[in-house]
Formats: sequence, structure tokens, C-alpha cells
Amino acid sequence: MVIRGGENIYPREIEEFLYTHSDIVDVQVIGVPDPKYGEELMAWIITKEGKELTADEVREFCDGKISRYKIPRYIEFTDEYPMTASGKIQKFKLREQAKELIMQNNK
Repeated sequence: MVIRGGENIYPREIEEFLYTHSDIVDVQVIGVPDPKYGEELMAWIITKEGKELTADEVREFCDGKISRYKIPRYIEFTDEYPMTASGKIQKFKLREQAKELIMQNNK
């Protein structure tokens, strides 16, 4: 669960919604630190082969279909997720990568 400005947000709910987009193969939603809200949402997305999406297109897809506070503030695209030897996604590594990206973009 991600707590954003007092609102409890379940990443799985947002992931399930984003799976309905025809160009998205996989998505992982995580919480990242935010000085104003405590945490913000970030979506890591893998698109279908040969398809390209932009963060704005994803936000536009969400607009009006899910609550505004549930729309991820940060959206990144990747080809693969960090995995364990048994094939589980390492969300803690996604959080570490997210923090680095956010720090780089805020410089």
C-alpha cells in the first residue's frame, strides 16, 4: 500500500487498470518518497514489442477513468524488471532506480 497525502492507494488496483491498455504488456506500480505528500506513485511499464507510449499518453488514458490522485506522477518505460533467481520481481530495486532517476531529473 502507498500512502499519498493521507490517501491509501493499492498499487495492484492501478496495475490492473493499466493492463487494460492495449499497448501495455506489464506494469509495476511502486511508491517513491515525496517531500510534500510523503509518497508519490511511479509506474514502470513494459510495452508490447514494436509499440511506443509516452508518459503523457498513459496519463491521458487514465484521466477520467480513475481518480486523479491514483494517476502515477512518474512513469518510466523499461524492457525488463530486476528479478530474483526464482523469477520474482524485485520491487525494492525498482524503488532504488526510481529514487536515482528522480534525483537526476530534479537537478
